[in-house]
Amino acid sequence: MKLLLDACMPLDWRDFLNSHGHDCVAWIRIGPPNAPDTAIMQYARENGFVVLTHDLDFGTILAFSKATQPSVIQFRAPDIRPPALGPILLQALRVHEDILLDGALITVEAERIRSRILPLR
Repeated sequence: MKLLLDACMPLDWRDFLNSHGHDCVAWIRIGPPNAPDTAIMQYARENGFVVLTHDLDFGTILAFSKATQPSVIQFRAPDIRPPALGPILLQALRVHEDILLDGALITVEAERIRSRILPLR
């Protein structure tokens, strides 16, 4: 799966996800770190990426725009590094692969995963 790390995400996610067979790139290697969230989402949509973020604004943008792409995985936990959330993210990617390809908002918390199909209503 093609994953795009938002600028607010720790870069060690890239190595972690690539080592588990995913194609993960960091936004800060592609575009300006101060780019608006809408620009990151547009890039992800146009290039087939799922966005990984800790920024809840991405969910808000999906809700207000009624977009069907890109899929977004948002982290809601105090510790968002791979040692803390890596196993649960890998589980989310496995379990929700089909809906992520079609368009979804996945929320990864320390002890659970929530999913919603896009567009959000």
